[in-house]
Amino acid sequence: MVENLVIIGSGPAGYTAAIYAGRAQLQPLVFEGFSAGGVPGGQLMTTTEVENFPGFAKGISGPQLMKEMRQQALRWGANLITEDVVKVDFRQYPFIVRANEKEVRTFGVIICTGATAKRLHILGEDEFWNNGISACAICDGASPLFLNAEVAVVGGGDSAAEEALYLTKYATKVHLLVRREQLRASKTMQERLFAHPQIKIHWHSIPIAAYGDEVLQEVKVQNAIAQEVWQLPVNGLFYAIGHTPNTQLFQGQIALDARGYIETRGKSTATNIEGVWAAGDVQDSYYRQAITAAGTGCMAALEAERWLSERKSLRFLSAA
Repeated sequence: MVENLVIIGSGPAGYTAAIYAGRAQLQPLVFEGFSAGGVPGGQLMTTTEVENFPGFAKGISGPQLMKEMRQQALRWGANLITEDVVKVDFRQYPFIVRANEKEVRTFGVIICTGATAKRLHILGEDEFWNNGISACAICDGASPLFLNAEVAVVGGGDSAAEEALYLTKYATKVHLLVRREQLRASKTMQERLFAHPQIKIHWHSIPIAAYGDEVLQEVKVQNAIAQEVWQLPVNGLFYAIGHTPNTQLFQGQIALDARGYIETRGKSTATNIEGVWAAGDVQDSYYRQAITAAGTGCMAALEAERWLSERKSLRFLSAA
């Protein structure tokens, strides 16, 4: 038996794609993952409070939001399997998708494997992750924890500059910790950083440990040249050192950009392979928000439904 549509991955993109595909009677099969690239449900499973997802005026925890999305996907007929996909074959049609204990053939595939934020793995990081340490200032910067407090951002590129500038809306002071003696950010972003009175740049600075009482209160920083160590009292530490797209599974079979993200066509979620779409952070290195991931999950499901219908390859259409 050939599946109509297989969705690889979960999170806002995967579950939204499953909801739309289910409502379209595609009976999607979803490999929501197990350990590859994180946990089923994506990065929001390690996010305590989500306050910028529409429809939740008082906010909602990341795991609860993913639970609700998952239940909605089940309601509309999605078949969810908690396994990691270990191999795909897009060179033959129907496509082959193999998980740890199950192999299926399918007429269409939506890839929603996401991206993993790079971490520094400093002392205390696990203890204060989402209790002061974050990899997304735009997601978490408005939290009461950082309001009228001092925070730090790690990085020297445009993302670090954007996050530092964004945090000045809430924090009294933003410390930018830069490993080298210069920024990689564009000249325009550098000028904004240098001109902003709330931002202080620390060159040759590497955070090595985090301390606090339940929430982050202090970061130990080391000078990359002199090796001197000093204490920085901050309530927030934001990593802006990049993300790694979870695309190792698709290398050599699908078009990726220079950073490893899946390339999609224009405003579409279509990849270079007919019948394969990509949604969420696995193809988005710019926005990286739950709501934009959900939006592209919707787009991918709608595009898949139309593409499959045009080819009349669906089981329920063929049976008719």
